[in-house]
Amino acid sequence: MPLYDYQCTNCKNVVEIRHGFDDVHTGACPACGGQMQRVFNPAPIVFKGSGFYVTDSRKPSGESSSSGKESAA
Repeated sequence: MPLYDYQCTNCKNVVEIRHGFDDVHTGACPACGGQMQRVFNPAPIVFKGSGFYVTDSRKPSGESSSSGKESAA
């Protein structure tokens, strides 16, 4: 069963409530007795690797890798 965040419309108190996907929470705020409204939180997404944006996951120009490719004179 997932956790959902509910915020009171009166006192702005936030409470986590566990219930099923199809269940509707109709309870009152435990702090003031006001109406609770569900809060939608954005999911954190991180895009890594090449192919998303030019500036993502790239070394700045001018840096060289020190992987032993330099020739000794």
